[in-house]
Amino acid sequence: MNLTITDVRLTPILVADPPLLNTQGVHQPYTPRLIVEVVTADGITGLGETYGDAKYLELARPFAEALKGRQVSDLNGLFTVADQVAVDASRVENAVDVGGLRGVQTADKLRLSVASGFEVACLDALGKALGLPVHTLLGGKVRDTVEYSAYLFYKWDHHPEGVPAEKDDWGAAVDPAGVVEQARRFTERYGFTSFKLKGGVFPPAEEIAAVRALAEAFPGHPLRLDPNGAWSVETSVQVARELGDVLEYLEDPALGTPAMAEVAARTGVPLATNMCVTTFAEIEEAFTKGAVQVVLSDHHYWGGLRNTQQLAAVCRTFGVGVSMHSNTHLGISLAAMTHVAATVPNLHHACDSHYPWQSEDVLTERLTFEDGRVAVSDAPGLGVELDRERLAVLHRRWLDDDGTLRDRDDAAAMRIADPAWVTPAMPRW
Repeated sequence: MNLTITDVRLTPILVADPPLLNTQGVHQPYTPRLIVEVVTADGITGLGETYGDAKYLELARPFAEALKGRQVSDLNGLFTVADQVAVDASRVENAVDVGGLRGVQTADKLRLSVASGFEVACLDALGKALGLPVHTLLGGKVRDTVEYSAYLFYKWDHHPEGVPAEKDDWGAAVDPAGVVEQARRFTERYGFTSFKLKGGVFPPAEEIAAVRALAEAFPGHPLRLDPNGAWSVETSVQVARELGDVLEYLEDPALGTPAMAEVAARTGVPLATNMCVTTFAEIEEAFTKGAVQVVLSDHHYWGGLRNTQQLAAVCRTFGVGVSMHSNTHLGISLAAMTHVAATVPNLHHACDSHYPWQSEDVLTERLTFEDGRVAVSDAPGLGVELDRERLAVLHRRWLDDDGTLRDRDDAAAMRIADPAWVTPAMPRW
């Protein structure tokens, strides 16, 4: 068995995305992703996936060259490679992350997001070589299925007229009735029993009404609201008071650890985050101040599946809950999420998944939800297979783009419909 990496293929693609609204704007019609293939001397190919925006591609290319000649089993060495990859200062100074929803961008955050795609690809290749599923390489699964929540969005019926886009059959959701109808469709199609609404789009009173409508339509089901830090402390406390009897948790109501800590001190509603705790360095302040009660891990943020396990262990030590964040990913990343989630003992909340919104994929067979759950594969590696024809089609779309869509920009997408739109100052309400 020769586990030496002899080739690394990087394929940027553009994937259809519906007109989903958030506090920054609206999703553009196609979103960039990067597919990573790591090839061993024995001809085994491992798959990974991460963000595909230009600043991630710029790091991924030298990273890929540095991996050749190393072993796919040298997982700790990936971070040594990552530290050696230079980051252009202009990419992180005064910059925010993809979609503007992960706080201030740093060189380390960029490196970890790139490393995550390579780590997953190496684990997939190693699992295939050894005949073992990824969850076994991570120490073994503690559950056979992983529960996911319905990821509800305020949404337009279609992208602005004249904008090339793929059609979807979800319809519009811009009021409580539309949100409830969207939730019903999620339940009918995938069996989800918990629901998260992406908020920060409309004034808080309207979003409170939407959550109340969900609670009435789905009594007793776990509900979450995520305004992405769009509210002031006072607004956050007020919303928590009005929805405290129906919310499982409130996600990132205010921006930054100090504001979250102040909200947490004034309400009994648990607070979750994927914004103020996205690196190990951010944990101490948040945990010692009691700012968050649930950390939403994301292996793309934290540097891969093994770092996700380490995060879960830290959370367990401090009595903080853990679940998973999601952002416009395809089936490779859903498979990776499912494998690592299967190994985390203290996973007590359904994970987020954007996957149902992605009608396109690069797999020969889409992953499926049954009763809101994804079965944990016991096949070698991730248990998924690349569809090279589909990959080529989505890569051709990326090649044909003039650069407009190669970097996700929700505010720019919103300005097509509303030329006066500017990214809102925070707190927005």
